[in-house]
Parts: sequence; structure tokens; C-alpha cells
Amino acid sequence: MRVKRGVAARKRHNKVRKQTKGMTRAHRSSIKRGKQAVVRSLVNSTRDRKNRKRNFRQLWNIRINAAARENGTTYSKLIAGLKKTNINLDRKVLAELAVNEPKAFTEVVKSGK
Repeated sequence: MRVKRGVAARKRHNKVRKQTKGMTRAHRSSIKRGKQAVVRSLVNSTRDRKNRKRNFRQLWNIRINAAARENGTTYSKLIAGLKKTNINLDRKVLAELAVNEPKAFTEVVKSGK
């Protein structure tokens, strides 16, 4: 018996078309190019989610270091001091304190020495 595959193929094609919404030219109109574009965009989005975490941690470290130097210490000495005194503030919170609450950050630095 002959199997007609038009419905399944159309379903796959529509899925690709839906995923390429907003893309231009061949990425939108051609199924083959669209499929390639979708795969590449998923790869890039995964990579960039990882890179976003990396970039924010770098930014936090820079902000903490700048504020620490204003208080007469360095980033590495501050982090080491906080670990010795069992002050468990992550870098995101420390950077937030450094930018928005300089007095509170100064107190953290004093307790970390």
C-alpha cells in the first residue's frame, strides 16, 4: 500500500516556519535554510546564556574591587577576609551594596578585615 506523506511533511515545514518568524529572506521562505537558521540560533542562545552569567560575574567583581579600593583594601583581600570571618555574601549582593549602599559596604569591609 502506498503511503502519502504530505501531511507529516507539511507539519514539519510549518513548525520550521513558525520558528523562523521574524527572520528575513531565505531563512524565512526556504525550509532547508530555515532549518539551518533555527539550529544555529538555538546554539547561539545556549552559548549566550552561559556568557551572560560570565559577564555579570566580571562586572560584579570590577564593582567590588573599585569599592574595596576606596575603602583601603583590594578585591582578593576582601574576599579572603570575608571567607575567614564566615560572611556568606555572594558577589551579586556585594556589588549591589557597593553601588547603592556605600556605608553598608564599608561596614562589610571593616568586619571582613
